Amino acid sequence: MNGQLRTTPGELKQKTLRLGTRRSALATAQSGMVAEQVAELTGHPVELVEITTYGDTSREHLAQIGGTGVFVSALRDALLDGRIDLAVHSLKDLPTADPAGLLLAAVPQREDARDALVARDGLTLEELVEKCVAHGDGRPARIGTGAPRRMAQLNAYAAAHGLAVETVPIRGNVDTRIGYVHSGELDAVVLAAAGLSRLGRLSEATQLLGFDLMLPAPGQGALAVECAAHDTRLAAALAALDHRPTRAAVTAERALLAALEAGCSAPVGALATVLGTDGPATELRLEGVVGTPDGTTLLQMSTTGPIALDETFEQQAAALGRDLAARMLARGAAGLMGERDL
Repeated sequence: MNGQLRTTPGELKQKTLRLGTRRSALATAQSGMVAEQVAELTGHPVELVEITTYGDTSREHLAQIGGTGVFVSALRDALLDGRIDLAVHSLKDLPTADPAGLLLAAVPQREDARDALVARDGLTLEELVEKCVAHGDGRPARIGTGAPRRMAQLNAYAAAHGLAVETVPIRGNVDTRIGYVHSGELDAVVLAAAGLSRLGRLSEATQLLGFDLMLPAPGQGALAVECAAHDTRLAAALAALDHRPTRAAVTAERALLAALEAGCSAPVGALATVLGTDGPATELRLEGVVGTPDGTTLLQMSTTGPIALDETFEQQAAALGRDLAARMLARGAAGLMGERDL
């Protein structure tokens, strides 16, 4: 097969590839999906190696511990030390700076980038708010999320539509977060639809939130497969997993985030879409949003530029992201972000 790893007579024909992953159920589920594809591509068995990251052990909110890289650095250290051969990350967790000695070998096709509401009694956002106001002594609907980005957009949407909502910061895995709803401590939580889908739990979502209500985190719904830069044979094999339209989209989103000098826990949302008219890609549309977590101020802008999925597509996508960031900064975006990577 083109792109397969080849062994020499002196090598073990069944060398096991070690794939590093975080320990959470979601991380191991998505890493297991990639492991199956890598095993098929290379003809080598793939072993999952669980690695604990600082983000997994800290109970502080992401905005307090910095967000950027807290779920990634331990995996990258293991790659550089040779303890694993490749690592799988949620792409939205990756710092925007390129790490020395490592290669983003593949960005597989993106899952649903939307956010999902998991609410009590199977309710949508509007139904939930109405029920809380009518039957809860006029109290607001309490909705949990760990992301300032979600808080900013949810609070802004609620204010614009006259909805009584209180956003509550939370941490924890999917079970923990949904457990807040089942216990009655919260009326709803907001999670990434892609994560629920990969866990086989998308049916628990009571509403998929449209992009007109909430733009996702840059890279949300996409995975990143990294390996050591010197391992050219493995990198060549992993390249078969790469999906160029997805890589183009997330490159633009991450370039916007980098140019805003914002970390992955800052209140920044972005979504890029590759457009074409029943044929090859011709345009890339990028939307970005920055806001204060309380939703009182929200800046949302968009741009569209030409793109061809040739050898220059990443440069084209990155340029579009930097252009939109410059326009947003000129409109005061920097003053709306509580965290900047200065």
